[in-house]
Amino acid sequence: MFDYETLRCIWWLFLGVLLIGFAVMGGFDLGTAILLPFLGKTDTERRVIINSIGATWEGNQVWFVTAGGALFAAWPMAYSVAFSGFYFALLLTLFALMLRPLGFDYRSKLPSEKWRGNWDKALFVGGFVPALIFGVAFGNLLQGVPFHLDNDMRIFYDGSFWGLLNPFAIVAGLLSVAMLVMHGAAYLQIKTEGDIQQRCQKTVMLFATLTLVIFALAGVWIANIDGYAITSTLLHDAPSNPLNKVVEKTAGLWLRNYQTYPLLILIPSSAFMTGVSTLILSKQQYLKSAFISSSFTIAAIILTAGVSMFPFLIPSSINMNHSLTVWDASSSHTTLAIMFWVTVVFLPIIIVYTSWVFRVLSGKITLSHIQNNDHTAY
Repeated sequence: MFDYETLRCIWWLFLGVLLIGFAVMGGFDLGTAILLPFLGKTDTERRVIINSIGATWEGNQVWFVTAGGALFAAWPMAYSVAFSGFYFALLLTLFALMLRPLGFDYRSKLPSEKWRGNWDKALFVGGFVPALIFGVAFGNLLQGVPFHLDNDMRIFYDGSFWGLLNPFAIVAGLLSVAMLVMHGAAYLQIKTEGDIQQRCQKTVMLFATLTLVIFALAGVWIANIDGYAITSTLLHDAPSNPLNKVVEKTAGLWLRNYQTYPLLILIPSSAFMTGVSTLILSKQQYLKSAFISSSFTIAAIILTAGVSMFPFLIPSSINMNHSLTVWDASSSHTTLAIMFWVTVVFLPIIIVYTSWVFRVLSGKITLSHIQNNDHTAY
């Protein structure tokens, strides 16, 4: 039904949708976990915060798993480079994520204040570390990853874990943390009331502002760091071979797509507009609208990174010509076609089911709910 070039573009869009889905759906519970020790002043208040995401956090991880599976199926070489080059960072993320089910399941097993406090810290780590590392990973992608290929397409990574923690990547990590904390606070505004809700409003105001400031700083920085562009002829429907192209690397090239297609500037612009609207809607107590606006802010920020890099998936900082792109690092036409129909069938099911779950569980979590249901609440 679709030619090879079209399927490659479709799968790039699918990957973007899945990453945005995880950032929006999984992002608010990561943000909520980060806020847990700060917005909950008493044990009961912290239990209110935990119970606001207790019924949905596991389902939200589906987006992360699906995004990883999509990368493996559609862009196997990019998957290999990412999971080899970022191995220790991803392992650290995995260990942090493992704290989440333990924290949710064991926190209320004992009444000890020290016991519960330690699990609250574990849940904070389980939210903060993944949020930071995901942003750091994007920051490194924009600068290029130190890998190269040999003539047999074997991948060699020449970087280190500490090399990932460079200044621009840390700024990208802080942007990721700020936007997810904003998103988590916007969600908690809907699910809570009273003092907790008021603290959430102040948090939305603070971190929405920080998100916009850091996003603007990152934009100025990107304009002055080396970007990548393909200078040779590259057939978009040819068999995948990352070695058959010539790439240049010059400051400001990540802005070339905006010069070629001026309408793309609407994507980063919309991030600022929706970020400001999140501030206004939160202050005016339009809570669900503020959460939706926060979701669009996150989506626009991720899309900005995606369209800036297109068609690059993972640029190489060691040998530019070995960079992986949409056109030369994908699976075969047949694989993309089969996976396309699988996605067309199952992605809407995930979206419909998720929407239904949130509609059913849309009520507020109150202090009286925790006190009156002590045997079922976290």
